[in-house]
Amino acid sequence: MRYAMAIDTKKCVGCGDCVVACQTENNVPIGYCRDWIVEVTDGTYPQLEIEIRSERCNHCDNSPCVRCCPTGASHYIEGGIVKVTPHKCIGCGACIASCPYDARYSHPDGYVDKCTFCDHRIKQGQQPACVAVCPTKCMYFGDLDDPNSDVSNVLKKRKYKTLIPEAGTKPQVYYLI
Repeated sequence: MRYAMAIDTKKCVGCGDCVVACQTENNVPIGYCRDWIVEVTDGTYPQLEIEIRSERCNHCDNSPCVRCCPTGASHYIEGGIVKVTPHKCIGCGACIASCPYDARYSHPDGYVDKCTFCDHRIKQGQQPACVAVCPTKCMYFGDLDDPNSDVSNVLKKRKYKTLIPEAGTKPQVYYLI
């Protein structure tokens, strides 16, 4: 089992519903977030292209945050999800510095926090909160090892990219292009 997410950059409108759903579902303190919206403009006027995408922890197969954590607070759970165990985290920030995606933040309670793909919802057979609320249905989630999962099906049909592939992290969040 390998959980992954795909986000359709042609359907995302940057509404921020995914961000609010995540904050609400996971009791994220005001002023912090586990996911966010990015707008990238490429080209030269008048030939400009805009890409809007929802970003978060990439739940990498080769996570530098897991390797550098001195206490084992950052670790993998079933399905390749990268988690942080708050009571083991000393808040040193090594994982924050090592993440090429800027996907972690220092929680006011003294530990580092990040996206968990809403693993508590997955265990109940539900989609992550961000996926469940997306009004444009631009987010796909599932098990890459299941050829019939939503994410497997969309990755078979569409071209995609990952962010910062040269970092060698093997991210499990894909952007459909």
